This record gives sequence, structure tokens and C-alpha cells, in this order.
Amino acid sequence: MRILLYQTAFLGDLILTTPLIQSLKKIYPDSFLTVISKPFGKDVLKNNPFVDRLITFDKSKDSTVSLIKTLRKERYDVAISPHRSHRASYILFLSGIPKRIGFDKSGFSFLYTDLVSHRFDGTHEIERNLKLLEKLSGFNPDLIEKNPKLYLSQEEEEFYKSFDLKSKSYITVAPGSKWDTKRWTSSGFAKVIDVLIEKREKVVLIGSKEDEDFVNQILSKTLKKPINLVGKTTLRQTFSIVKNSKLLISNDSAPVHMAVCFDVPVVDIYGPTVKEFGFYPYKNGVVVEIEGLKCRPCGLHGHKTCPIKTHECMKKITPEMVLENVFKLSCD
Repeated sequence: MRILLYQTAFLGDLILTTPLIQSLKKIYPDSFLTVISKPFGKDVLKNNPFVDRLITFDKSKDSTVSLIKTLRKERYDVAISPHRSHRASYILFLSGIPKRIGFDKSGFSFLYTDLVSHRFDGTHEIERNLKLLEKLSGFNPDLIEKNPKLYLSQEEEEFYKSFDLKSKSYITVAPGSKWDTKRWTSSGFAKVIDVLIEKREKVVLIGSKEDEDFVNQILSKTLKKPINLVGKTTLRQTFSIVKNSKLLISNDSAPVHMAVCFDVPVVDIYGPTVKEFGFYPYKNGVVVEIEGLKCRPCGLHGHKTCPIKTHECMKKITPEMVLENVFKLSCD
């Protein structure tokens, strides 16, 4: 059997798709499994023993027509798409794949042969995605894998040592986000960093080059200076930093799911989004949020600016609220 899995959503979404990938291969061990993802799939799925082939697709650069032609030639038997875009629906339909499984809330959902209910009711994204497998003839609940996984080589795993770090001896902080309103305040992060360093904790900042401006705002307010690796590591190197930390502090973003892959405790800071969306830490984590605000949630992903101009969902979160959970998880 030739199976195609389509997931071209964000980095965190792809990480949360890894249980679906493993479960598919456990159900059909002799199948040929192809995954379509954005280019960062090369890093996320590197060394993954359950992926037979990876096709990277960037809708801003790559030809949709060429992708469809490729898929038609390769004659897949089944397509599964946790991604709910219009593009996913019509690519899989036009590729001539006879069985196409997707969510009922997908754009052009009528193009799927089998639909699964999608609701933001607190069900975790991992478990929501796994429900897609129930439409397979060989579905066996005993073969389902629910833990997300990233696979590092020994050399990759030891990258953290490049900065004279010792395993489980430092706290990682990921202050960035693609969406500005999902970032906690720079003053809040600065205070937490200072308190942790005062308590003799080693603090390491991680993030992409896109996060550098915000991190510089944080560092301009700190009295103590953490190890700043923002914009200085590749994605695979970041995995190593996260895996060997003793705890992660992050906004509602991809590093949370990296930490879960490695059983690293997470303090996850929520502003415009809510746990009901299903992207909270699957295990080993707590969510810090201001409950009861009528403006929450203001969107699935957050926004560039607060729609009501207050950003109180983040401003009302105090350093003490975050630190309380950091110390609680550190002691567990």
C-alpha cells in the first residue's frame, strides 16, 4: 500500500503529526509512506524511521501543478490530511488518490472521500489527528502511538556541549513567536531571567533570527545576562539545546512541542490563544494564563497587534505566576 500524508502547516503542527506518522506505519508496516511538508520537514523528520519519502512543498515558491503531476504518476492508494487548507483538499483530489481522509472543517471538505469531525473542544491536536486513522480498514487502536518524537544522531544530540553546558543543568527560554501578540512581555521575560540567574540557574535563550529584535528588548531590561543563542543555531541544533535542558519556558509556540518530544518539563505562557484549541503541552507541562477575559481567544494563531489595543491577556501575567510554576516543575 502506498500512503500519502499531507501536512504543510506550521513547525509545531508537523511535530505534533509524528504520532500519526508512526501509527500509520504500525498499522501498515509494509506500506510505503510519503509525507508532504514545508521545507523545515527536512529537519523535523530527519532520521525518522517511519518516513519512507519526504516531499517538501513551499506554496510561495513551488508549483502546485507540478506537485499534482508528481503525485498522479506515483499512484497513491490512500491520502490523509490533518491540514485543513483548501489547497490540501484540491491537491489530493486532483492527484487521483482513491481514498482521501480529512476533517469536516477543511476548506473544500467535499473533495474528501472520508470525513472526520474536527472541533476545538479541548481535545489535544495529537489525539484529534489520530482520529483520522479510524477511517482506515486496518485501524487497530492497540497500534496507536500518542507521543511525538524527534530523532537526533549521537553527534547532533551532543551539540549543546559546544557552549560548555551540562545536560539537565540549565533552563531554556524561548521568548519568540511568529505572532506578536503570542509573545509575553519583554519586561516579564527579563524579570524571570534575572530571578533565575540570581538563584544560580543557568539560562539559555533560543529562537530564530526573526526573534532577535524582541530578544534584544528583553536583554536591554535584564540586570543579568543569559546565554543568548537566538539566531545562532540551526533547527536541529536547537533540538539538542531543548532536549538537554532541565526545563523550558515558552510562549504557545513550537518549542513547547519540541520539549514534549524529549520529556522536558514546560511552562507554557498563553495569551490570545486558549487550551481548548488543543495545542497545550501534551505531557510534562503547565499553562500560565489569565482566565475569564472576554476577549480570549481572539484568534487561532494570535495577531500582529491586539484587536482591542490592550494586550491584557499577556500584560496581566506576572513574573511571579511564571516563576511559581517553574519552581513547582523543577521540584517535581
